[in-house]
Amino acid sequence: MEEQLHRLKSEAIACFSSADDSDSLERCRVGYLGRKGQFSQVMRLLGAADEESRPRLGKLANEIKLELEGLLTVRQAELSAGLKGSCGRVPEDLTLPGRAIPFGKLHPVSQVIAQISSIFERLGFAVVEGPDVELDFYNFEGLNIPPNHPARDMHDTFYVSDSVLLRTHTSPMQVRMMEKHSPPLRMIVPGKVYRCDSDITHTPMFHQIEGFLVDKHVSFADLKGLLSIFLAQFFSPDIAIRFRPSFFPFTEPSAEVDIACVICRGKGCRVCKQTGWLEILGAGLIDPEVFKKVGYDPEQVSGLAFGLGIERIAMLQYGITDIRLFYENDIRFLRQF
Repeated sequence: MEEQLHRLKSEAIACFSSADDSDSLERCRVGYLGRKGQFSQVMRLLGAADEESRPRLGKLANEIKLELEGLLTVRQAELSAGLKGSCGRVPEDLTLPGRAIPFGKLHPVSQVIAQISSIFERLGFAVVEGPDVELDFYNFEGLNIPPNHPARDMHDTFYVSDSVLLRTHTSPMQVRMMEKHSPPLRMIVPGKVYRCDSDITHTPMFHQIEGFLVDKHVSFADLKGLLSIFLAQFFSPDIAIRFRPSFFPFTEPSAEVDIACVICRGKGCRVCKQTGWLEILGAGLIDPEVFKKVGYDPEQVSGLAFGLGIERIAMLQYGITDIRLFYENDIRFLRQF
């Protein structure tokens, strides 16, 4: 009897699958699951089975009947929808249009890095990269920031060990490149940097571009001219610029560079704190002590250096008020760029 039940199950499934309209499917239903169908006839023989086998066969018969009724319902739904596939499987409709695959786009930070790099490459600068995990010598000492120097407190450093750290700026590449190459040098260094800081304008990881030029007779006038060209090409030809005296251990003299607020056009607003100006980057002439660290003669060469935060530039360019939006991976935000 068990063999008969399995045979009827296979025959019923084949009948359901081959039915190509409601009438033929109804005939299958009546022939196998109807009151006088083959399944009912086998069930009448259940009473003749021995007492030990009767519970097991009854359970098997009920399971097969429920399974066939479920397959019948699925096939009825397929035929109602006009589908001709096999039982329980919906075939592909080749007349449907294809699904559009959206194109990926560069992250806004990557776009700004590419834009800035393109400007400086046209000015003759090479683009180089350096390690994210840096030695204390290159990150601090080689840049005239010895141990216990108060400028170290400004960097909020992630230390791996006493001599190994996550770089706090991309300036270490100044020392690395001057160690390996002789002047003249003209390079920019984009990359990630790390500091223990997090709020709406700071993140523990962010991006910087360091630029430096080393040659004979480099002056502050060269620095002003270079940065004026860069800011005019990046923002606007008529952008107002000012240089303010500042301090960095590895440049002397040093300056902060401001531009007229791109939001209010210099009139004063919340973004520029009503001053009409926005701090955009730090710069200066390379300190002679840095040249001595790499074996250059400061009497024979001079240089300039500058550094800017990419996220800050991107926030100004796109009108973004919270730096954390760059790293939340919200596809709605990223699609705007």
